[in-house]
Amino acid sequence: MYPASEKRFVRVNRITIFLIFAVILAGSVVRSTGSGMGCPDWPKCFNRIVPPTSVDQLPEGYEEHYIEHRAKKNERFANILEKVGFQKEADLIRHDESLLAHEPFNVAKTWTEYGNRLFGVLSGIGVLLTLVFSFTYLRVKPIIFIVSLINLFALTFQAWFGSIVVSTNLTPWVITVHMLLAIAIACMSIYTFYKATTLRNKDILINHSFIGIKYVCIAFILLLLVQVIWGTQVREEVDVMLKSGVDRNQWLDFISSSYMRHRIFGYICTAFILFLFWLIRSRFAPNSIQSKTVTFVLLFGGLQLITGVILGRYNLPAFAQPLHLLFSILFFSSVYYLMLLTNKATY
Repeated sequence: MYPASEKRFVRVNRITIFLIFAVILAGSVVRSTGSGMGCPDWPKCFNRIVPPTSVDQLPEGYEEHYIEHRAKKNERFANILEKVGFQKEADLIRHDESLLAHEPFNVAKTWTEYGNRLFGVLSGIGVLLTLVFSFTYLRVKPIIFIVSLINLFALTFQAWFGSIVVSTNLTPWVITVHMLLAIAIACMSIYTFYKATTLRNKDILINHSFIGIKYVCIAFILLLLVQVIWGTQVREEVDVMLKSGVDRNQWLDFISSSYMRHRIFGYICTAFILFLFWLIRSRFAPNSIQSKTVTFVLLFGGLQLITGVILGRYNLPAFAQPLHLLFSILFFSSVYYLMLLTNKATY
């Protein structure tokens, strides 16, 4: 039996995980629709808590004010990059005048970006509450509190980095780092959920003689990380073409070999999914959480492959881009959770 305080933690932790996935989906919608600069400032939108719905509600002379503010923030960010050894990236941020380009007001893009920020606030509240409720584990399982605390710091950094995404006018590599941080935050929330649910219920972790399953999952995660990196390279090239005004029907003609690597690797990952599914289902009971989780791995992997095929066959349609990213994150997260579930119970 779970004490009431632990039940509350597990419930909030579960909701927080779903909110993080919602933020990732919302961010992908923002990216695929080119709405990232719908709000030229941060954390407010046109210096308003509720964004404007028409041009006459815009602050007077906001263009010059925000451009000046972004220029100062970019200079500070470039100084940080320079100190940690990223001289090339720092120089690009300092000298790329397109980063300060003004984008005309578009109410649809403004409210799309605003929706993304609202989900971000909700997930932030969830991570904060997760930390507060994790105090109940300080004596019995302190790692839950420690990871929850680290996750809050990671989310705080993520929020600050979101302002850098805006100030650098959606620089592709900055957006990619922003997304990878979101994946790391999701994984930490999944980890605390796993630790909390297995603390009182050791039956979740079924001991099994085939200890290699965990290492198969780890190898698969590493494989997926490579696939994610190649996928982000493709995404960055698409972002550049989107900002340059290249016609969508020509995008696949201009994308480099990274797209072909990403595509071929997708089929390799599909073969790995089928192998992992057979491996788990042949060694765990059908009603075990491991078997249920690997079913989700198969489902999300299949949906990710289908949306990838749609992207390749139909010139990267905008509706399929956020779905492809969402299924990819759900796919990665389910493999990560399955890897945790292949640990042996400690008594």
